Amino acid sequence: MPLITLPDASTRQFDAPVTVLEVAADIGAGLAKATLAGVVDGREVDASFSIDSDVSLRIITSRDDAALEILRHSTAHLLAQAVQELYPGTQVTIGPTVEDGFYYDFASAHSFSSEDLEKIEVKMQELVAADLPVTRLVQTREAAIERFRDMGEHFKVQIIEELPADEEISIYQQGDWMDLCRGPHVPSTGKLGAFKLTKVAGAYWRGDANNQQLQRIYGTAWSSPKELKAYLNRIAEAEKRDHRKIGKKLGLFHFSDDAPGSVFWHPKGWTLFRALLDYMRDQQDRAGYVEVNTPDVMDRSLWETSGHWFNYRENMFSTQTEDDRIFALKPMNCPGSVSMFAQGLKSYRDLPLRMAEFGKVHRYEPSGALHGLMRVRHFTQDDAHIYCTEQQMEQECIDVVALVLDIYKDFGFDDVVIKLSTRPENRIGSDAVWDKLEGALSNALDVMGLDYVLFEGEGAFYGPKLEFVLRDAIGRDWQCGTLQVDMNLPERFDITFVDEDGSRDKRPVMLHRALFGSLERFIGILIEHFEGNFPVWLAPQQAVVVNITDKQKDYAEEVAASLKSQGFRVLTDLRNEKVGFKIREAELSKLPFVLVVGEKERESGAVAVRGRHGADLGVMSVAEFGAHLQVEVENKSAITHQA
Repeated sequence: MPLITLPDASTRQFDAPVTVLEVAADIGAGLAKATLAGVVDGREVDASFSIDSDVSLRIITSRDDAALEILRHSTAHLLAQAVQELYPGTQVTIGPTVEDGFYYDFASAHSFSSEDLEKIEVKMQELVAADLPVTRLVQTREAAIERFRDMGEHFKVQIIEELPADEEISIYQQGDWMDLCRGPHVPSTGKLGAFKLTKVAGAYWRGDANNQQLQRIYGTAWSSPKELKAYLNRIAEAEKRDHRKIGKKLGLFHFSDDAPGSVFWHPKGWTLFRALLDYMRDQQDRAGYVEVNTPDVMDRSLWETSGHWFNYRENMFSTQTEDDRIFALKPMNCPGSVSMFAQGLKSYRDLPLRMAEFGKVHRYEPSGALHGLMRVRHFTQDDAHIYCTEQQMEQECIDVVALVLDIYKDFGFDDVVIKLSTRPENRIGSDAVWDKLEGALSNALDVMGLDYVLFEGEGAFYGPKLEFVLRDAIGRDWQCGTLQVDMNLPERFDITFVDEDGSRDKRPVMLHRALFGSLERFIGILIEHFEGNFPVWLAPQQAVVVNITDKQKDYAEEVAASLKSQGFRVLTDLRNEKVGFKIREAELSKLPFVLVVGEKERESGAVAVRGRHGADLGVMSVAEFGAHLQVEVENKSAITHQA
């Protein structure tokens, strides 16, 4: 007689074993119809799962956060069934869920094309309309191996043979089709339908290039057609905003196989890069930081002391010299900063010491992971390391959080999610030290009244961290800034300061802080967020002066020179082209202002001002426009929100 406890603490008693779906039906017909799966004593199970003892139960419907994972996994099975029905002889391998969707890898003699995806989608919809029941079977290892071997599914046989000896072998069947899977899955194919196949790609069995090449079909699935449509619209908007396309169109940067994962900055792109550096330098100067610079290449012994050589070796570039010394390009700036702190005797009066560095770092990323500015091998961090006492640690954390949130507002990012990542399994330092460090971060956020999301076990190997996640103009999330607190590296490098009582063995706390994160990646995010329409203060070129005829050529150059002398980034377009053509090109180049000068403007010492998207701002004197431009440059957040 199982007693079922529901999330609202109410209970229901049954005279015999009962399935999750039967419990839902006992509550109401509407709930039974909406049931996708259940959570029994914290474990996700199928709607057909039989309950024969006292348990807690939560019923999963499409409104539940857990529903998407189940819907996407079940849609991956739907895809595999459709492919095998359309292309006999195809073998299935694995079909996991990924962010926003799923994929399935196939071994097939047929070469899948984008045109095939439409055909496969039609077959999937037919299977949805058939509303095939999805059932779970449990078999012995030997029976399962024999079953899949008879089906010609050699990849599935290999998967089963590699499973732990005590692993339960479960198979899901829908119609005549079946697949090896842990589950859970939806009760029937009729529960699916809001999906779209998106692309075909190559893959290797087990991700190893030495193994057989496979074909991967990606798709997305959602709880409702409305959510699917919103996602597809977001993807289309993201495609339009792709920083690689906009960067090429605006002449900001390029990449080359001569330096994979490294950016070649063009003049306009480097102007943008320098504008970010200048902005951050100003912010850090105001916040009491000093700027330093450390070597790019350092001896292996330094990385052994820091722990990077043992915990991060596979991501480091290194070389061996003739005298057998091993050097590594720095993947992080921390050891160089510690070496800087260790020079000379430090007193408690010197703390907190906030040392900032725009350090270039090198990290090996697999070639397949490289993605424009978003994933590179050589990049610049707006790094800083703060050395303080334990008593100062919490206030320094508060100050860093306040600084990063203020900075993000200047770029129009008001919607920021803070994640607190705690001690990982692979870590250095004692639990007592980790308790102090995690407490400093959580207490700082509590004092500031800020909400945060806890990610247990996701901290760095040397300390817990805060991650700042920005939401852009089309609703995508980007993890950018980080703050880590660390008492382990100061101990490993044996750095100390003279305390107030005269003792010379006091260890500082070390805070690792990056606000943009990678400048390259942050620029990529900004390009997509603004769609290339940078706020005036950040735009590589803030205005262009356009003449109507050659008679105004000298005057146009005078206007540009006058504005340049005030510190503005202004160019001229004096080509022998129609003024409408030049204005259109300036707008396509996403320049904030176009200053048109004809005879009337030349004679009166004025400019006809056009803003973004063809806005007519009227005629102004050069001095008036300079004052107008200065206001927009200084009023960062207001202009950012308009951009």
